Amino acid sequence: MDNRINDINQIISNAINVMEDSKVQIFEICESARHELQMLELELNTVIKEASDIIDKADELERQYRLARIRLTEVSRDFVKYNEQDIKAAYEKATQIQIEKIVVAEKEQQLKARRDELQKRVKNVDLSIERAQTIHSQINVVLEYLSGDLNHVTRILESAKNRQLIGLKIILAQEEERKRMARDIHDGPAQSLANLVLRMEIAERMIVKQEFQMVQHELIDLKAQVRSGLEEIRKIIFNLRPMALDDLGLVPTLRKYVQDFEEKARIRTTFETVGREMRLPSAMEAGIYRLVQEAFTNVMKHANATYVSLEMTYQAQLVKFVVSDNGVGFQVDQQEPITTNGAHFGLIGMRERVELLEGRMEIESNKNQGTKITILIPINVQDRKE
Repeated sequence: MDNRINDINQIISNAINVMEDSKVQIFEICESARHELQMLELELNTVIKEASDIIDKADELERQYRLARIRLTEVSRDFVKYNEQDIKAAYEKATQIQIEKIVVAEKEQQLKARRDELQKRVKNVDLSIERAQTIHSQINVVLEYLSGDLNHVTRILESAKNRQLIGLKIILAQEEERKRMARDIHDGPAQSLANLVLRMEIAERMIVKQEFQMVQHELIDLKAQVRSGLEEIRKIIFNLRPMALDDLGLVPTLRKYVQDFEEKARIRTTFETVGREMRLPSAMEAGIYRLVQEAFTNVMKHANATYVSLEMTYQAQLVKFVVSDNGVGFQVDQQEPITTNGAHFGLIGMRERVELLEGRMEIESNKNQGTKITILIPINVQDRKE
């Protein structure tokens, strides 16, 4: 038995080494793709600006051409007032503007074609990055298990399969959260910073040309963009650990979350509290906040609801909170313990959190009759944070 375990350990060790090397290569590919994406986006922004400028120029030339044609018609009709030289000058000006129009129109077509090509490349590279991140996450999940003690893995294999899948899903959820954070940073602050660099380069060229009024407008836009970037960063930090939990407590933080959820999800929400509010241990407040967050996320993703409510009740020895929605619901008694489509993993994760808090969770739901989740968390009065 020991020899067999050693052989399996050796196989697993070799597999881990191969996957570690692959993970590094995927990371390098991903970083290279991100760099390419950044350069493409910078070029795309430049092309879009040039296309906008050339369109404005084409419109101006069209206006000038119409005036030139009117002038040519005018001098051609009035032989008394205008001589042959005037007619020639009007004709040459109209011809010159027409040639410029043709050149500008050709350049406009080239810029539009280049813009369309760059937009396709940006989309393809972005998709490649997302696929690489998915593969990277999957490799991390497998490595997490393979790197553990083999005897422990054997015990897991001998235990219930549902527990095994729950553990796997928890790790996958962690990797998905990391990927979501990375994407939030890339799509938010990183994009804003890249665009700021481009806009500052444009402002520099304007200063050289002494176009100070345009520089002033550009700086106003830059200031607004910096403020927007700061707001994005604050949102990411808040999602990591709402600082309001420590400063203000659970109820004000949840009230802010519910308001933000209503604006984001376009789902009408209500939040009510019953009983005397009290401060709880920091870990318990964080756990309850994440439970509410997970419940609301499930409503947004799966319930197809138009209304969701949160009610918190403070009692002497427990905290009770109820999340209700008017969504599609499901048959609780027919719910599989583990499903492969991800629809009920949120509820399973919530049960795990509730068990860690030594609480109890009850689910009431039926098809097309909404869902009601009731969670009871016992309070240890001696450890309670006043």
